[in-house]
Amino acid sequence: MGCTIYAMKTHAAGVYALHAHNIIIGEHVRDYELQVKDLPEPDRPRERMVRDGPGALSTPELLAAILGVGTRKEGVLAMAQRVVKEYGDKSIAGETNPRKMAEALDIPVAKACQIIAAFEIGRRFYINQNGKPIYIRNARQAFEHLRAIGYSTKEQLRGLYLSSRYQVVHDEVISVGSLTANIVHPREVFRPAIEHGAVAVIIAHNHPSGDPTPTDADISVTRQLKFAGSLLGIELLDHLIVTDNAFITIKEQPHD
Repeated sequence: MGCTIYAMKTHAAGVYALHAHNIIIGEHVRDYELQVKDLPEPDRPRERMVRDGPGALSTPELLAAILGVGTRKEGVLAMAQRVVKEYGDKSIAGETNPRKMAEALDIPVAKACQIIAAFEIGRRFYINQNGKPIYIRNARQAFEHLRAIGYSTKEQLRGLYLSSRYQVVHDEVISVGSLTANIVHPREVFRPAIEHGAVAVIIAHNHPSGDPTPTDADISVTRQLKFAGSLLGIELLDHLIVTDNAFITIKEQPHD
């Protein structure tokens, strides 16, 4: 198992090479938090949207407009700001499991459903980036697409699912929490590949500590997933560890 560190100013990584396969797989005390009712009516998210349009709202404000109300222990603005901070903009957009999101963020499942439903609508209408398909051909491109997770305060595992032409056909938050073989099961990684007809997977997770050095668990999980992928005929193309300004790519190297 080898790993290569890529700092922000280093040269681009090598181009990925896809291999052909013949297998077909048919309660804490809180300081006072600002509430929507505390804001002057013209400054509330929904009122501002009506007056100025959605482009005038920040992502947390848009999310607050979707959620409408918070919970007994947390106002909707505080909840929306925390959700965006802890999960990250792109990671929220890629999540499809309400129970997983609810558990990771300590929010009601109903709230998680609202968030995921909103992004699912957006994903269906805007599956392409700037009207064009997204292609990932090397680790640098994968990092640029996934770098937002480097700012997350919680460790999370993302998966990019590629077609035979390197086009991203699906992007999903696979898990939130420490990366261990007990938590990251191959079926959770490869199930979306089967569902979306992907032939290859790039996984990435962040180290909130800021140190991208792979742990023994990182390496072990990579080996496990690479082996599982070979059995399914779905290639684990790469595994990136991401921080806010750098990344490491873990790849299985051929034996001498």
